[in-house]
Amino acid sequence: MTDAETRQTTMNGDPETADAVGGNGAATETLDTAALLAERDAYLDQLQRSRADFANFRRRTEQERAQIREIASHVLLTQFLPVYDDLQRAMTAIPDETRDEPWVQGLALIERKFWNVLDRAGVTPIEARGQPFDPALHEAVDSVPGSTATTVIDVYQSGYRLGQTLLRPAMVKVGDGVDSRE
Repeated sequence: MTDAETRQTTMNGDPETADAVGGNGAATETLDTAALLAERDAYLDQLQRSRADFANFRRRTEQERAQIREIASHVLLTQFLPVYDDLQRAMTAIPDETRDEPWVQGLALIERKFWNVLDRAGVTPIEARGQPFDPALHEAVDSVPGSTATTVIDVYQSGYRLGQTLLRPAMVKVGDGVDSRE
């Protein structure tokens, strides 16, 4: 077996192919090199596609995780808002003469802590009183008869956002100007 035949046999692992080609080792070697380069390029292309697919998979997975966290936060915070409303109503109902008592001050501290937790979570109140009525942010439950109902004049229940997402619309009374109860 010639040196070219040995190289040919080594490259493609088939001694019969090397014998059938005969003594034309240079042409066979060029064909094998071209085939190997084509195979290498195919594997490289496949690797690059796999890497891109994996990067896309990782990005999609992170986006899905972020969406799940946001939905979970939204659900949990929405459940906490009525408790916070009740705590605020309780603080409002305390008579002025008992405001200096320790239990009332403790309740006020609890309300502040509760709000700080909501604030750190990204919850912000919706400013409603005196603002133009926006059905995307306000739920009109009352209106002044004969008015154009373009302005929020009273807030029955505060509304909140989580970032740019609406957690709960504000329940409001609408009319033309500021409510006379202020």
